[in-house]
Amino acid sequence: MPPHRFAVGERVEFSPGRLDGNVPRGVYTVVRHMPSETADLQYRVKNQRDSHERVVRESQLRKS
Repeated sequence: MPPHRFAVGERVEFSPGRLDGNVPRGVYTVVRHMPSETADLQYRVKNQRDSHERVVRESQLRKS
């Protein structure tokens, strides 16, 4: 499995997909690397505005 592209503590820009409901886009901080069974690695991230944590796919993130 390839290494995670983003480090814990790094700030990233999250862009939700059309099936993600009302999850707000914006700046998040990587809290933890999550295991993944697919090539699209997963992260636990925390929203800078509302402090909610979510699990997101690496393909939904980019450097902020």
